[in-house]
Amino acid sequence: MKNTVMTFKEAKKNGEKLTMLTAYDYSTAKIVDECGINSILVGDSLGMVMLGYEDTLSVTMDDMIHHTKAVAKGAKNALIVGDMPFMSYNTGIRDAVINAGRFMSEGRANCVKLEGGKEICDVIEKIVEAKIPVCAHIGLTPQAVNAFGGFKVQGKNMDSAKKLIKDALAVQKAGAFAVVLECVPSELASKITDMLDIPTIGIGAGPGCDGQVLVNQDMLGLYDDFTPKFVRKFANTGDVMREGIKSYIEAVSDGSFPEEKHCFKIDPEIIKNL
Repeated sequence: MKNTVMTFKEAKKNGEKLTMLTAYDYSTAKIVDECGINSILVGDSLGMVMLGYEDTLSVTMDDMIHHTKAVAKGAKNALIVGDMPFMSYNTGIRDAVINAGRFMSEGRANCVKLEGGKEICDVIEKIVEAKIPVCAHIGLTPQAVNAFGGFKVQGKNMDSAKKLIKDALAVQKAGAFAVVLECVPSELASKITDMLDIPTIGIGAGPGCDGQVLVNQDMLGLYDDFTPKFVRKFANTGDVMREGIKSYIEAVSDGSFPEEKHCFKIDPEIIKNL
């Protein structure tokens, strides 16, 4: 059954945990979807894990549309969330609504995600008015990494904790159907979760959130450049890939691949008379 924003609302109401993973291509999205995930985030994290950038700031709208379109073709049941990249919604409401619309019409996403709290609530309101569902994102917002002075836990003192609560309530009031909490102390994330009517999706925010999201490459052990504290590796897929690739190289080198069963036949008379 297709997951929708109403699925998220019902899960919160019924105390059911929501699951979200990233995907950036057709074949991965197809596998993730077949496993029964609630939601696939086409994250701007693709800049780091797919394109090799140091951060997410160089990712463009065209990058995001390209990958979201591929994911949408592979995922039939998951709610597809398009991550609005850096400066795609910061230059005015008109630009924000147009870019959100591109995710829906060109990328075939089901909703969009924006980083920020109270300061972007006017943008959230207008996108929602355009009938485009919005997932908010507060706490550590990677697009603001330079303003934060690095990838740091947010909400650790009284002032910043109060700000996170205000931000969470504000994005809910603005019309967001869910909010991602990134790198927030567990107890604070649980408190915010209890205060909200919309579901919280945690990443480095503890088990008290209504759901969890991880980057696929982190979770499967495919991306070893940096592993955040909050990541658990559920498989060592990178090691499996390395073993397979090395076996392939060895088999080609020693002539054991391809075998006869991998080859196509032709009438020997044709070869003889060529």
